[in-house]
Amino acid sequence: MRNGWHTILDFLRFAWQSAYAALSSLRYPALCFEQLYRTLMGALPLAAIAGIAMGAVIWMHTHTVLDRTGAGEYLPTMLSVAVLLELAPLGAGLILAARSAASIGAELSAMQNTEQIDALQVLGVSPIQRLVGPRVIAAMVAMPLLHILIASLAIGSGFLAEYYVKSTTWLHYRSAFLTGNQSELYISEVLPAALKTIVFGYLVGLAGCYFGLRTNAGTEGVGQAVTRSVEGAALFVLLSDVVMVGLIRWVASSS
Repeated sequence: MRNGWHTILDFLRFAWQSAYAALSSLRYPALCFEQLYRTLMGALPLAAIAGIAMGAVIWMHTHTVLDRTGAGEYLPTMLSVAVLLELAPLGAGLILAARSAASIGAELSAMQNTEQIDALQVLGVSPIQRLVGPRVIAAMVAMPLLHILIASLAIGSGFLAEYYVKSTTWLHYRSAFLTGNQSELYISEVLPAALKTIVFGYLVGLAGCYFGLRTNAGTEGVGQAVTRSVEGAALFVLLSDVVMVGLIRWVASSS
């Protein structure tokens, strides 16, 4: 029990230090851009595939049911609501959790095992400032960009499925999309759903850095760090999504 409380306090302290380091790392744009490039470029192919598949799958699942009930014109609205409010943010979070958290955990644990972290401390350089901060801020910036990419491709692939299967036109789909979304989807709902991806990015970067720096010696420790980084990042994303959606709905109902 005592070890459990010690771990929780250690994680909370590290989370606070990482948040401060992320803001402080903005003074070193070169480090931040380097990590952002690595984080974003590595996740782009998987995010693009996920977005295309997401729109097509949603269309295949819903168009038959909606046509059968006479509500086929609501398909663009349903697709946009599902993608923009939940699937794109959560998909971006889980993709970055699977890829970037593993990469960060493996890199930092390897540096820990080769005593590079100790060397930085001997030189008077804070590992959290130099290593953790840029990686966390990179994940926080990359996550909303991946969200936008996934949402755009999902809506676009939904249109392509509608176009080729039902022979609809771009003007008809665009009219249905704009009309439905303007009447049923509000910026007060879309914007909070997009902004929560910043929190997802912080949690993914935090998990990768924490478990990477808390590794055991040897190659086995690197493997454990990678596994814990991915598991922790995915768990943090899922739990924070539930909490933030609840808060968003509560604020919306109170206003």
